Amino acid sequence: MAWIRLDPVTRKRLQRFRQIRRGWWAFLILMAAIVLSVFAPFLAESRALVVAYQGQWHFPTFQHLPMSTFGQAPPPAWDTADIETEYLRLQREWQAERFLHARDRRAALAAGADAAALAAIDERYPNRDHWVLMPPIPWDPYQNDFWSNEVLFEIQRALDAGDAARAEFIARRDRLHELADAIHDGRLGALLADPEKSATGKLLGLARSGAMPSIAHLGQVPPLAPDAGRGHWLGTDAQGRDVAARLLYGFRISIFFALFLVLTGQLVGTVVGSLQGYLGGRFDMISQRLIEILISIPFLYVVIVLAALFQPSFWMLLAIMAIFQWIAITFFMRTEMYREKTREYCLAARSYGASHLRIVFRHLLPNCLTPLVTFTPFAVVGAIFALTGLDYLGYGLPAPTPSWGELIDQALQVENRSKLWLILAPFTALTVTLVLVVFIGESVREAFDPKRYARYE
Repeated sequence: MAWIRLDPVTRKRLQRFRQIRRGWWAFLILMAAIVLSVFAPFLAESRALVVAYQGQWHFPTFQHLPMSTFGQAPPPAWDTADIETEYLRLQREWQAERFLHARDRRAALAAGADAAALAAIDERYPNRDHWVLMPPIPWDPYQNDFWSNEVLFEIQRALDAGDAARAEFIARRDRLHELADAIHDGRLGALLADPEKSATGKLLGLARSGAMPSIAHLGQVPPLAPDAGRGHWLGTDAQGRDVAARLLYGFRISIFFALFLVLTGQLVGTVVGSLQGYLGGRFDMISQRLIEILISIPFLYVVIVLAALFQPSFWMLLAIMAIFQWIAITFFMRTEMYREKTREYCLAARSYGASHLRIVFRHLLPNCLTPLVTFTPFAVVGAIFALTGLDYLGYGLPAPTPSWGELIDQALQVENRSKLWLILAPFTALTVTLVLVVFIGESVREAFDPKRYARYE
């Protein structure tokens, strides 16, 4: 049983749309991206998807779990009940334990250790069998990551305290294996004592000298280049936030803002334009004058004034832009309705006593929807551009809301123009999205061409 019954003309138009390959594939890709953005918390989030700990499975995406749940050490002066578990750090701490446990067991077996010695090694690493499954992007869009500027100081504090084991564990945890090997083998002391390799005798000097290439990128401030080992696939922005996560969440905000805005505007514009064309007379004259007044109001000035008085929000911007969005489609629907209501099929329906509602919805609108259907994808493009432009100018969504316009603003700052990842990421995302929507719009316009199919009944 079909839930939706389509008339033959509509079926032909949809079949024609599917035959236009670039539009059909663009539609599928865009729909897949929208679906993925809906599940963004499972793709880009600092909370783990699954944690296996002491024979129990935990699902942090759906619950708040403090550090005490997994015995994680909090930052200084914090209690484990105060803050949520740092799942990426927890994952890497357990991975470091597995590595150290396997290394110590191999060394013990090579030395002929007995069962008691092996049991002592097992007891030293109680979390070796636990594991954490993180999302593909292990960062949420609001999280700041200053790890590259902090990890060397954390390791340096352990070395200054004479705790080489702790220093090595931190290096293993953060996958600085060359540094960890140097600490374990005792070679680090000689490197730090050499003025040519570390002018300050500290790890920061060693990193800046380039004597140990694997840590040369540390000790820097954001924005940082892409780092697959850290999970920053597209690097970080100037506040240390993951660019990939902000692109994903920014896409979700932009596309749903555009869809809500366009659907609202097209609905209102269709109703007003259809009434203008069908009723005509005084209603048409008065409504046209009101529309002319709205057109004369500069949209950007309205947004600037309201942004100065109120904190902009998603729904506030949507309401302001919806006031102006519906106007354009009214002209097309008014013209279409004026033309169609004079045709013979409409006059025949009147002569048979059909009501005005039946004439409009059953006979006229199906033959007047071609402009609405064909202009809607391009209206989506305009809505995405408008929101991105407002965010770029600083009159859009408030910080720290993920926004493509805000990323573009960062990329165009003088100090960031050499950061190619920060420039390419938002421009590429915006370009690909708009190209997909334009391909869909062109294909829809061709498939719904009234010269190819017409319906008069």
